[in-house]
Order: sequence, then structure tokens, then C-alpha cells
Amino acid sequence: MKQVNVSPHVSRARFLRWLRNMHGWIGLWGATLGLLFGLTGFLLNHRAVMKIPALQMEQHQFEFALAADKPQTAAQFVALMQREFGIRQPASKIHNEPAKPIAWGSRQLVQPQFWKAEFHLPQSSLIAEYWVGNQYVSIKQQDVNVWGFLMRLHKGLGLNSGWVLLVDSLAGAMIFLSLTGVLLWTKMRGSRLIMLGLVGTSTVLAMLITVASI
Repeated sequence: MKQVNVSPHVSRARFLRWLRNMHGWIGLWGATLGLLFGLTGFLLNHRAVMKIPALQMEQHQFEFALAADKPQTAAQFVALMQREFGIRQPASKIHNEPAKPIAWGSRQLVQPQFWKAEFHLPQSSLIAEYWVGNQYVSIKQQDVNVWGFLMRLHKGLGLNSGWVLLVDSLAGAMIFLSLTGVLLWTKMRGSRLIMLGLVGTSTVLAMLITVASI
């Protein structure tokens, strides 16, 4: 069987075609998430100037009655709050203050142990405070509006590992698009000097803006 030799020009054309296709498909994926992060990032940077109600919250405060079997540890307290309020995410912050003596005039009293659990979700936040031995837990709840929800998505507050992987895929897509964009530019245009000038200028400008902002 006769072996067919593929000319370098044909191989180069195939490589460029594949590179353009991959650049286009990955760009479509990155553009979808990039639109969300670009919009929320713009609102975060300019919310004060544009007077956008991006961080409006509806706050509620109430007392939650405990059953007879009270939690004995901070971990049990956190698990109870998750179960009662249907929270699947772990607590964002847990504060466990041990019991300690305090002075009350000429008397010495013992301040009971104090537990505090914070849950920050995309659509709301819940803070539970409990003095060990009390019959009630103090609950502070904040519900955000649509803009606040988008901004919490931007920051990744209260989101699971699936969202983290999704954001990582956007970062990977941006890196891939940058590399393939440079390759396409250099393969389709002969001048390397212009490319180096553009990359160098953008890098210097980014560094100057960063230093000036510190």
C-alpha cells in the first residue's frame, strides 16, 4: 500500500481549523459564565455610584424554642440548626465560648457557655446564638433580593463543591482561550514583534494600575 505524505501546509491548515473550532466552543462555554461574573462584578464595583439596590436585605429576628433534649455540644447545636431550618451546607463559622467567671459587684458569677453558628447561603443568611442552659435560641435571618443573590453567587457564598468546580471550569476556559488566541494570532499573522508589543503593553498597564490602586 502506498503511503500518503501529508504536506506541512495541509497539516498546518488542519491544526488551525481544529484550533479555531476548539476556541469557538470553549469560548461559548466561557461566555455564558463570563456574562454572569462580569455583570455581578460590574455591579459590585459601581453599586454606590449607580445607586443600585444590590445589597438590600430583609431582616428577621426571633426566638426558637428548644425541645427537652437540648444539645450537649457545639457540634450537636450546629446539627440541630441544620435539621430544623433545612440547611444542607456546613456552618460558615462556629463560635464556641467556654463558661467563665465574671464579677458582678462583690459577687463572682459564672457566665454559661456560649455557642454561635453562622450559615451564609446564596439566598439568605442565618445566625443562631445560644447560651447553654436556655430554653430558646436567638435567630437572626437575612433574606437577600435578586441582586444580592447574584452577588453571592459571584462571591461563592454558601455554595457547594459543584459550584467551585463550575467556577474552576470558567478559569480553565479563560486560560485556554488566552493560549489558543495567541496561537491563532501567531499562526495567522507573521509578525511576532507586534504580538510581543501588545502583550508587553497590556502587562505593564495591568501592573501600573494594580500598584496605583494599593
